[in-house]
Amino acid sequence: MHPQELKQILSSGLLSFPLTDFDAAGDFNAKTYAERLEWLAPYGASALFAAGGTGEFFSLTGGEYSDIIKTAVDTCRGKVPILAGAGGPTRQAIAYAQEAERLGAHGILLLPHYLTEASQDGLIRHVEEVCASVKFGVVVYNRGNSRLTADSLEKLAARCPNLIGFKDGIGDIELMVSIWRRMGDRFSYLGGLPTAEVYAAAYKALGTPVYSSAVFNFVPKLAMDFYHAIAADDHATSNRLLDQFFLPYLEIRNRKAGYAVSIVKAGARLVGHSAGPVRAPLTDLTEEEDAMLHKLILAQGPQ
Repeated sequence: MHPQELKQILSSGLLSFPLTDFDAAGDFNAKTYAERLEWLAPYGASALFAAGGTGEFFSLTGGEYSDIIKTAVDTCRGKVPILAGAGGPTRQAIAYAQEAERLGAHGILLLPHYLTEASQDGLIRHVEEVCASVKFGVVVYNRGNSRLTADSLEKLAARCPNLIGFKDGIGDIELMVSIWRRMGDRFSYLGGLPTAEVYAAAYKALGTPVYSSAVFNFVPKLAMDFYHAIAADDHATSNRLLDQFFLPYLEIRNRKAGYAVSIVKAGARLVGHSAGPVRAPLTDLTEEEDAMLHKLILAQGPQ
């Protein structure tokens, strides 16, 4: 898929990051992962991101990464585009990106380089080297220590024709406005704060109508209903879903660091599509929190 074709796909619709399935021993379970993708694909997400943040990219080994991306590509071929997560130190990110391209993914989400601080010149070099190592499309994720400015993105846009997307995981409105006004339609723009639905209306007003939904992993109908309500400026529906589901959901998610992933795995298990436990350093929800989430899910009706 040409990078510009991928950019067009990412410029509308709802995106999601499937969970990565682990068995009771904590090893990758390809069978249930394929079943998960087959279940989610028909609900209408524009693209799925395999081995992303919700897919616990940060806890995967190199061999597992290859198995996950291959399973996703093979399962979703002809149904929905697959982008792969890639990140970490520059040479490691390049290795992941090249492996994803070899396995037939349609692009990558370039996750943060982790831990060390870096100057804007260093971040530019990092993104540029990853982009130069592959031919398919790259979406850069502003989050944590990887925080590009509008000036840096303008330089990267001139040097990297396959850098086609920008995902925001910071929530700095001033920065988003400056990037949008500077770069216009050079990129597709994705909202990527945890539980992005809470920010969806505000980001749409900023020129970023596309976002990634984690709850799509266990309440896909509700996730699509909310997306369509935001797209249609149906404030009555979006506000109702915020009050009835998303704000109570946040009260559970915010109880402990790392629960942005853990609560999604709990939700998938509670609706009969278990992806197994989270890996350390994350922790699973408590029994009390499980019960709270289950009650919330049941109140939303059949999915």
